[in-house]
Amino acid sequence: MRVLVVEDERPLAEAVARGLRREGMAVDVAFDGLEGQEKIGITRYDVVLLDRDLPSISGDELCEEIVASAATTRVLMLTASGSLADKVDGLSRGADDYLAKPFDFPELVARVRALGRRATPATPPLLVAGDVSLDPARRTVRRAAEPVELTRKEFGVLEVLMGAGGAVVSSEELLERVWDENADPFTTTVRVTVMTLRKKLGEPGVIETVVGAGYRVPAAG
Repeated sequence: MRVLVVEDERPLAEAVARGLRREGMAVDVAFDGLEGQEKIGITRYDVVLLDRDLPSISGDELCEEIVASAATTRVLMLTASGSLADKVDGLSRGADDYLAKPFDFPELVARVRALGRRATPATPPLLVAGDVSLDPARRTVRRAAEPVELTRKEFGVLEVLMGAGGAVVSSEELLERVWDENADPFTTTVRVTVMTLRKKLGEPGVIETVVGAGYRVPAAG
């Protein structure tokens, strides 16, 4: 899941980003509305965490721009304005959810995951390919009923590939969906991660390389 945190309180923005990354999400950060607008124009985000009171461009204005673009991006307003009237106003501008500060981090994670599921085509609660099963909610992988221990990035790559329904996924798309803006697009990061993932999954191979196009996990027949 690709997430953008738009928050001008740097310590809070960085703390939220670190926490969401620990949950396996790819997270970018913008510290004002204009920077957020620029990043949204370049990258397709599943969820944007948006403070209402931002420099340059307000969170309300940015939210309205996201809604007007007809993107699948979901907006979670994260703000100190927690009165009922503020919540109603924020939701009326097109926000999908509203969470007042201070907040409990587990609740934030749950809300972001719920919005992320709405931002992408519905997938089964359990992804299956052959004898490999992946549970996105519990973040577990099994092969022939045996658990497979994966890093967050390995899990993310496998989740994207298995969720593609047998379609080819390019290295560029994997980099965009699993990593964040700090990833170097010219590195071998994706190839190395796929290589270690293949080793952990074992034989027979699950991930196919489609030369010149990317990778695929054949859909369950």
